[in-house]
Amino acid sequence: MPTSRPPQRPPRLALSALDALAGAVLLVDAERHIVGATSALETQLGAPVREGVPLAELLSLQGGAERLDTLLTPGREATVKLRAGGTVRVRATTLGKDGWALTFRQDTSPLSLEGAEVFHGLWTQDAELRRVFRIVEKVARTESSVLVRGESGTGKEHIAHALHELSARGKGPFRAINCAALPPNLLESELFGHVRGAFTGAVRDSPGHFRLAHGGSLFLDEVAELPLDLQAKMLRVLETRTVIPVGGRAPVPVDVRIIAATHRALRREVEAGRFRADLMYRLRVVPIFLPTLRERRGDILPLALRFLDEQHQRGSRRVERIAPGARKLLESHGWPGNVRELRNVMEYAYVIGEGPVLREVDLPPEFSEAKALSSAATGTTGATLDEDQVRAALTRAGGNRSEAARLLGVSRVTLWRRLRALGEAAR
Repeated sequence: MPTSRPPQRPPRLALSALDALAGAVLLVDAERHIVGATSALETQLGAPVREGVPLAELLSLQGGAERLDTLLTPGREATVKLRAGGTVRVRATTLGKDGWALTFRQDTSPLSLEGAEVFHGLWTQDAELRRVFRIVEKVARTESSVLVRGESGTGKEHIAHALHELSARGKGPFRAINCAALPPNLLESELFGHVRGAFTGAVRDSPGHFRLAHGGSLFLDEVAELPLDLQAKMLRVLETRTVIPVGGRAPVPVDVRIIAATHRALRREVEAGRFRADLMYRLRVVPIFLPTLRERRGDILPLALRFLDEQHQRGSRRVERIAPGARKLLESHGWPGNVRELRNVMEYAYVIGEGPVLREVDLPPEFSEAKALSSAATGTTGATLDEDQVRAALTRAGGNRSEAARLLGVSRVTLWRRLRALGEAAR
């Protein structure tokens, strides 16, 4: 009979430290065998955890070794099934050459699904975004410059952090600057630094973001907004790996990986004469395109519920479900602000609404207005108006029935008849 392998236990310090921070922890060695578990984890699983057995015997993973590789990537959280039954959330922390510490927590999300993934703050079950995650993991192992393309609110800075943390520079500094947030003269100083006396108010030397990011990564958000004169200086920095502070003369060596982001197509900016082609080729070695929220509509409702759960952690209201009318509005909305907009909408709905059900009336006013326009365009009749629609319009109109009828795209008489059918007293 085969003999069981002796477990190679990670340093005791690592176990005690993680046990104090996270309760339900499983320790896995470099060969992916279980070497220890906290009592909190065994309580959560309802059974003792055997040391020396492969991790795959505890978890039910579709995709085999490849899925296990994905699960053991630091900075990610995934929903997995236990072979003994039940679903849990698992997050990996590397212990270097000793293996990993896996933090377990029960998955209480009402719409949690097998295969959902958290990658450095980005949650999805969408195949396209998960494909982007795999690209990020590959690119992070290189020193190539990366350009992240995506609309506002799609998570460009999360991707930048992931590229940094998964790279060999992960222990170095990470600096970020929004190139559209500062005027050109101040932006130059922020990027390259300045010497004392370089301009009025420069009472001391300032290193600038390039020097502060030495040995790490610099994230240039909205890089398409760089003025042309600064683009020339940026190109020189990338070519010579040195910076000259404003007012200075001597170049200072810098070792920085550039991660840039923009919501614009740099090729079009080059064609329009607003961006240098040579700088574009320097920054756009590896382009990464983030899908919009409207392109991953299967994520809308699960994300909405997760954001509501975050609100519940800070407040007293517990939202258990979203009414069908509100779900339809959320799923059909254009989401120009993407995930950031969805988070804000859920915070608004949590604060404004009451009770365990999120209704249409809880959503911001633009949702009722959009529905009214849609109803008017399609010729909605009073009989098709549900109670949530009517109440939302009346709330938006401050109780004025004429205005509510206008918002709903029906006549005042039609609204009056619908109110009577819903049991409302005519006024």
